[in-house]
Amino acid sequence: MKKARGLVRAISSSSRSFSLNLQNPTKSPMDASERYCFNPVLKWNPQVEAYFVSAYGAEHFALISQALTRPSCYSCIRVNTLKSATDAVIDKLRALLGEKFHGLANGSSNSRRENGRDSGDHGGAVLGSSGDTVDPLKESLDSGLVSRCQIPGLEYVVLVRGSGPHNIDYGLNPDKPLKEVIVSRKCAESVLRGAQVYVPGVMACSAYVEKGDAVAVSVAVERPVPGGGWAIDVTRGTVLQGAQTDPQKGERILDMCAAPGGKTTAIASIMKDEGEVVAVDRSHNKVLEIQKLATELGLNCITTYKLDALKAVCRRSDSDISSSSYCAEDTSNSAISNSNMMESHVENKSGSEIEGLSVAETCSGNASNGQGEGKVYVSRAEIRKSMRRMKNGPGRNQSTGGRVEKSNGFLPHSFDRVLLDAPCSALGLRPRLFSAEETVESLRNRAKYQQRMFDQAVQLVRPGGVIVYSTCTINPGENEALVRYALDTYKFLSLASQYPRVGGPGLVGHYEYPDGLVEEWLRPGEEELVQRFDPSAPLDTIGFFIAKFSVSAVS
Repeated sequence: MKKARGLVRAISSSSRSFSLNLQNPTKSPMDASERYCFNPVLKWNPQVEAYFVSAYGAEHFALISQALTRPSCYSCIRVNTLKSATDAVIDKLRALLGEKFHGLANGSSNSRRENGRDSGDHGGAVLGSSGDTVDPLKESLDSGLVSRCQIPGLEYVVLVRGSGPHNIDYGLNPDKPLKEVIVSRKCAESVLRGAQVYVPGVMACSAYVEKGDAVAVSVAVERPVPGGGWAIDVTRGTVLQGAQTDPQKGERILDMCAAPGGKTTAIASIMKDEGEVVAVDRSHNKVLEIQKLATELGLNCITTYKLDALKAVCRRSDSDISSSSYCAEDTSNSAISNSNMMESHVENKSGSEIEGLSVAETCSGNASNGQGEGKVYVSRAEIRKSMRRMKNGPGRNQSTGGRVEKSNGFLPHSFDRVLLDAPCSALGLRPRLFSAEETVESLRNRAKYQQRMFDQAVQLVRPGGVIVYSTCTINPGENEALVRYALDTYKFLSLASQYPRVGGPGLVGHYEYPDGLVEEWLRPGEEELVQRFDPSAPLDTIGFFIAKFSVSAVS
């Protein structure tokens, strides 16, 4: 363990560089100039690659794949304007970064231009954007290392610019080879975004790595193996908040897949903490994360529930419907009530009587001191432990302690707006060094899963309301195809314009799979009503997608 801590310190204090050593073991070893470089090539499942080439064109998709292997040149920070002023946050960030980062401001924009991202014709064509779409962001980035976003409607967003790509001098010496640390692919993707290297991500390292040593950080990238499969992690995306048609004070809004809470708290802030934002997630621990974030930001209009989004609609008979718009099980109140009753019951018993109580009887409030009935008798300590479980939850092995209210769903038409930031393939997230785990079949299954979630969202929004659907993937099957499904299935839905409009148009057309299935996308005239963010475009964002639907007043 001591050596592991020393390794972490050594890596943390070293220069960072990456090498993708994908050489064939049967071939001769790479020379140093080829090994110690960062020039990854993103590998795709062949059928998935053919699908994307059909959607984007070969040249455009090659640019997207290259962009996905590198991080964006800037980070976005949303300011909680209920607690802080944007200018005050900018001043504090500038003070924290200090003068030592002064050179980043000029280095970043120069590197971007040298990398070809700031001048390629493909960006404008993909985004369908004129100068007034891209210029505000460029103006923001050119105004300093830390700056306010100049895009109308996003003035509460602060941009922090990074730098790179940089050429690193390894000082290669044949007589003294560079020490090397090999990390996992996920660890490498995190480091590319600025994280440190920690022991769980280290797969191997050179001998005698000492504190203060400069090391080359290399990444081991998975290879598909015959007959093997890939584990799939479902990830959530990013939502661009608007201004003119934002959530309004007093509205009731549902965030169907809310964890970790960034979108939920953004909505609450825009509403000035007046109204109700209902945030649900099927994970107990993730609901606790949302609660914690809301508390940290001082937001009181957020209500959280543990609920599977596929079961978000509550069905009850007319006789059972009350004035409440949701069907929830308040497990926290019942736990408090039961534990108080139990504590009072225990306190009225003598020590010998307490020792004779069974856990099951104590928890049910019907404990007695029966003898010879085959009961299991427990100590006072076990009884107290049972009481704590009822008060605080089952503990870290099952869930982190804390009270989370479960819900059986919500009544139809009970929300003014519904946000569905759907679990997706996350093929727009960057940087990524591997993508071959996705197959055509897995992508099609994800699309079916998203359709089922959207079916729930449609039932929950009131006539005259709004549904926002978003993903963080470049896959049209999860984006434009979902829009086509929604418009064809629910005739009372229509695409609504979005403000601010920063992204580009959607994809028009269709794709025919080898098995004959035809996947329909947008039709002419609909592409300008969605926002598609292209990783290879001058905006330099992750790849994500937003569609906004208006619900007819008569549905």
